[in-house]
Amino acid sequence: MESIIPIKGAVKFNITLDPTVWIFDDRRIDLDDFFSGSYEYKDELEEYTKVTSAHWSREIIEGATFPPTLQTEKKYERTKVLTSTFGVELKQFILNAEPLQGATTLIIKTSEGDYSFSLDELDSLLLKFSHKGKPLREDGPVHILKKDGSNINDPIKHVTAFHIE
Repeated sequence: MESIIPIKGAVKFNITLDPTVWIFDDRRIDLDDFFSGSYEYKDELEEYTKVTSAHWSREIIEGATFPPTLQTEKKYERTKVLTSTFGVELKQFILNAEPLQGATTLIIKTSEGDYSFSLDELDSLLLKFSHKGKPLREDGPVHILKKDGSNINDPIKHVTAFHIE
């Protein structure tokens, strides 16, 4: 199974996606939380500002030492990465490829057939890249899920490419 997925067609930039590195991506979404309803969208700039401000305040108050709480937070995050199910939003990758002016359709190519979506539907699609801490080797490298959960039990599998028309 090839783990690299190209985005090609009516785009300014042909790009390739490597789902094996997304586990380290800050944009990853815990799908267990997402589909249980406890997930909250976060503004990246706002989150960065909050983290930086908290770090700055901590250094002013406590000095430049590392309190023990940081070590426990790292351990929790490491455990979560090894046991959770994660995905990322598809829209950001398609927008980075910059679809051309007349492009209207996303075709998801799989080894089992093609699936077609309007580019207006990009907001509703997620790429699941791990299940309970393991990559999707048998039927992956990604599964396509709809954000409304309508295909959570029957996702689009065996994705080989994304084609923009």
